[in-house]
Amino acid sequence: MEVENTWHGYVDWRGKPAAKHRHGGMLAASFVLVVEVLENLAFLANASNLVLYLTQYMHFTPSGSANAVTNFMGTAFLLALLGGFLSDAFFTTYQIFSISALIEFLGLVLLTVQAQSSSLKPPECEAGSLDSPCRQVHGAKAAMLFLGLYLVALGVGGIKGSLPPHGAEQFDESTPQGRKHRSSFFNYFVFSLSFGALIAVTLVVWIEDNKGWQWGFGISTLTILLSIPIFLAGSKFYRNKIPQGSPLTTISKVLIASLLNTGTTNAVTSMAASPSPTTLHDEGNNKVTTESPLIFDSPSQSLKFLNRAVENKPACTMLKCTVQELEQVKIVLKVLPIFGCTIMLNACLAQLSTFSVQQAATMDTKIGSLKVPPASLPVFPVVFIMILAPLYDHTIIPFARRLTKSETGITHLQRIGVGLILSVVAMAVAALVEIKRKRVATSSGLLDSTKPLPITFLWIGFQYLFLGSADLFTLAGLLEFFFTEAPPAMISLVTSLSFASLAVGYYLSSVIMSIVNDVTGDSTHKSWLSGTNINRYHLERFYWLLCVLSGLNFLHYLFWATRYKYRSVGSNK
Repeated sequence: MEVENTWHGYVDWRGKPAAKHRHGGMLAASFVLVVEVLENLAFLANASNLVLYLTQYMHFTPSGSANAVTNFMGTAFLLALLGGFLSDAFFTTYQIFSISALIEFLGLVLLTVQAQSSSLKPPECEAGSLDSPCRQVHGAKAAMLFLGLYLVALGVGGIKGSLPPHGAEQFDESTPQGRKHRSSFFNYFVFSLSFGALIAVTLVVWIEDNKGWQWGFGISTLTILLSIPIFLAGSKFYRNKIPQGSPLTTISKVLIASLLNTGTTNAVTSMAASPSPTTLHDEGNNKVTTESPLIFDSPSQSLKFLNRAVENKPACTMLKCTVQELEQVKIVLKVLPIFGCTIMLNACLAQLSTFSVQQAATMDTKIGSLKVPPASLPVFPVVFIMILAPLYDHTIIPFARRLTKSETGITHLQRIGVGLILSVVAMAVAALVEIKRKRVATSSGLLDSTKPLPITFLWIGFQYLFLGSADLFTLAGLLEFFFTEAPPAMISLVTSLSFASLAVGYYLSSVIMSIVNDVTGDSTHKSWLSGTNINRYHLERFYWLLCVLSGLNFLHYLFWATRYKYRSVGSNK
């Protein structure tokens, strides 16, 4: 009777079996939503404005600061894979968040100290002086800057890889009500992420621009520190999935076995019958399963070339695989094309933290008598997301459920597809706005001036609006898609692919910029994105290129999405 009242495969924060009447549910997930507000506030308060900090105080060139920011943010999101891997393999998501928040705190302390002390920054530029030209930060000062930034990146990566699955794991996926609440959680997770961003790009960015960067970094430091006791306050309500061993070991074993094993696969079905649910956890790594384990009686016909992994005579006893392991690896491989198709969207999103901020900085940033920091432009998509997320959850989805007669209403892949279409529109809008901005700069004779152009920066808000909307549909869709499709033993790792897509997108942005500069520059022509004056850039051509690439990427996505078959309980088949 005691077993029936506990969550199989879950423990509380002390390591004891999690009780169904005490652990999990919306109350436990609510702590995660509050923490996400604080965590994203701490991260975006600096990331959204970092390009200007590097340009104005660390003396990077516009393209150099853009690359530095994309590399920093790309690394932060890519490290989500490490956080997800550790959460599945050795630690609980509860433990990984706690450790990662402390690491991010240490990184922010370093950045705050450096911003406070003028001796830890390069000397200020002296206008018109050839004897004291601007020199980019270097030596020990640069080491301190990058150590602080990449400690923050490591902490952010661990949090992004552990916090979303930790919140989603609080719901029972074996019941329709649990799946419905979990879907709502992902929508409100994006809402919380946006709420934190709203405070970051308004209040904190204003403080950074008007009171000093030491205040901005200081607020972020205190915010991430505050998130730790709030997260721990929910300890008695959390249920924590027991780590089930390294998912990379399983993936590697199946892939290697499928290459090395010899013989025919005709006998596979009779040999590899799956154990019953009651004995499944005793096979392989002696790990318990979640409340809805994947049970396979024989190898599926998809990705048949992998079926050799469960041959009667493995090339090595260490390469002996079960049908369960084989099918889990197949599930992971099937979601990878969807992951790959979202990278281009995130390369477009990278522009919001780099060139879009620099464009806005050249324009009139006043609204009436209020001077708005350029880095506060994300307020447009953030507010829109905060309105759309609850509307989507409480109005659009119930209507879609009645219309389609399915549990999800709109499938995860359809939601991702909407985001990809919006990214194409966004880059076309960005190109048109840049054409208008440069036309104003030319007609007013301010191409080579540092004076604000006589055009409001609100024009840049249009590309923020479309890309922000694309981010809402794609990120929320990806998080839920990966979580629901992933094998129980690999949930955190697969879910972290959502943020890894952001990382690769940021790196891709840097690669595209470098290729564009190499291809378009020669001895007689300056490259599109070189120099210190953004008014002399051919940014509109770069945006048109991203628009075309995004369109081709959407066609690529359609190819894979129309062929994908959902495996999850409750998915719209």
